[in-house]
Amino acid sequence: MDSQLQRLLDAEARAEAMVAEAERERERLVAEAAQHAQALAAQFESRRAELRAPILREAEARAEAAVAELARKYEERSRELRALAARHESEAVAAALAVLLDPCL
Repeated sequence: MDSQLQRLLDAEARAEAMVAEAERERERLVAEAAQHAQALAAQFESRRAELRAPILREAEARAEAAVAELARKYEERSRELRALAARHESEAVAAALAVLLDPCL
């Protein structure tokens, strides 16, 4: 009976040692995973500007194209308004001369 009890106690001690070893291994793996995650986060942070650069270049190019299009439309409208103003000015001058030359109007 003592030998059976001793074997059970030895088995229990071995099981506890295995559990303790598994706990240490789990903690090591968790620490390793945390370090790996921190390294990946640091790598991402260091590359953030590099990753954003193409997006910013594209946005700037689109903004420049939009500004150029607006400037083109503004110039076109400005020319139209100048031509309209010149036409109305000449019509107004002609009407004023007509009134001055022909007071019956």
